[in-house]
Amino acid sequence: MRPVQSSAHHPVQDVDVAVIGCGPVGALTANLLGARGVTTLVVERSAAPHGQPRAFSCDDEALRIYQQAGLLDEIRGETIAPPLVEYVNRVGRVFARMALSETDFGYGHAPLRFFDQPRLEQTLRTGLDRFPHVQLSFGTELVGLQQDQDGVTVLLSEVGTGQRRVVRAKYVLGCDGARSATRAAVRIPLGGASYAEPWLAVSGDVPPDAVRVRDTRFVCDWRRPAFVSPGAAGSYRLEFMLRPGETEAEMRRPDMIAALVSPYVDPDRFDVTRAVVYSFHHLIAKRWREGRVFLLGDAAHQMPPFLGQGLCSGLRDAANLSWKLALVLSGAAGATVLDTYETERRPHTVEMAQTSVRLGRVFLARNRATAWMRDTVLRAVQTVPRVRRFVERFEFKPVPAYRRGLMAGGRRDGVVGTMFPQPRILMPGSPGAGLLDEALGDGFVVLGPATAGGPLGPQWRGLPVRFVAVHPAGTPVTDLPGPFADGQPDRVDVVDVDGVLGGWLRHHSADLAVLRPDRFVFALAAVDGIDRVGQDLSAAIGVPSDRPGRSLRPARGQAA
Repeated sequence: MRPVQSSAHHPVQDVDVAVIGCGPVGALTANLLGARGVTTLVVERSAAPHGQPRAFSCDDEALRIYQQAGLLDEIRGETIAPPLVEYVNRVGRVFARMALSETDFGYGHAPLRFFDQPRLEQTLRTGLDRFPHVQLSFGTELVGLQQDQDGVTVLLSEVGTGQRRVVRAKYVLGCDGARSATRAAVRIPLGGASYAEPWLAVSGDVPPDAVRVRDTRFVCDWRRPAFVSPGAAGSYRLEFMLRPGETEAEMRRPDMIAALVSPYVDPDRFDVTRAVVYSFHHLIAKRWREGRVFLLGDAAHQMPPFLGQGLCSGLRDAANLSWKLALVLSGAAGATVLDTYETERRPHTVEMAQTSVRLGRVFLARNRATAWMRDTVLRAVQTVPRVRRFVERFEFKPVPAYRRGLMAGGRRDGVVGTMFPQPRILMPGSPGAGLLDEALGDGFVVLGPATAGGPLGPQWRGLPVRFVAVHPAGTPVTDLPGPFADGQPDRVDVVDVDGVLGGWLRHHSADLAVLRPDRFVFALAAVDGIDRVGQDLSAAIGVPSDRPGRSLRPARGQAA
């Protein structure tokens, strides 16, 4: 990564993609593009990191996306996984809980983790240093853009000096937040609702022995709903709804903050790092694309915080769009592939936002009678084991799945269109058990028993695809062929440590699973039907199946 120096005489810079905004979504998008060799310019208006702990939580899907960016160890090491989330009434009595330590959706990571946003952003920005073809321009803002058939001409201005320069990009990605200049530039309106209830968000650092409530809690007090939780790196997060007539100036007074946080932490030992009043929104852009300009994250959608999915939804946008852009830019796919971005992501985002709104209604009962009824009903229904499991195991969270889009048949059919699990595997040359994605690489994957054979037939020629040969649990790793054996750079052999992969294929009556680069299932197939799936995939991405072959990089951790 090379910082871009603005100059009045700076020539027009040509890039594949210009990413506007370098918050978590923009920085992750740039990492995903950089990992796929895409020449990228990232533009960030702030001259320095903002240092404010705004976003707070991520889920197992987000960790899997960080894993695709090659930053899993760095990010996971700076997070904590809460074992329990409790819903309590105003006197602290629990009426519902989510047992997160006992919940595993099968994607390789804990279902919920808390992080410190300044540290996360620093890790993501440092990750860009791996890519000489990715540049980051601080203190620079978008002031105009103009599209034509071949690309986008972007006008940038240096915030400190007003000096302007021009960048020519094939595509522009607006990752610049709720007040997106990119969205304004292409005149895309927002639709939805903003909520009138303001909230005070307080973040701070506290020593462990000064913490009075150690579990994550939604305090469903009809007089003042609140959320409290320990965070990463010795931090603590608290949010309180304002009562009618209370002002921001009043709520941010040190004595008021001390009184509010006192039941949860020792206020004398709580070092406040941020205290702001905000209102939440349920807004979605009318469209997420205008020609060669795309919107991601808060620029495209904003949702209530009760499910903790605002940032996660932006990360899913990045994971969905980045590989499609890389394929199109490399010539391995037709530009129509990009039409599936909003087709796939919008319905899932809407469902996640609606679930968050419904959860908020449970949380925000605003009178004594409604709160009493809520507490009574929820305690009663949880005496039914299946209902209790639905709540405790977080099963009300929408599953990662697409209704329509780039998949066999164009529509979800059973597990086609859903995220594939990520169990433990062994690979030759690895010191111990790892996670499946480390063997998948950056392209499409055909996964099945080693007895299914390989290499793939001519219908797969020209497609960025790898065959992952699965050996049953108990197979000595020393018995596996070495990486890229027999001159086949498109095959990786793995041991199914816990039998999950074999069990999954048997359960769905399939010999083979075809996976997209973002780990969603494109198709299931029998061995004698896999070449037909190759033809379907070629048609889906808009590339003839007889085009010349395309090389793949090895999976991370393997040598070519």
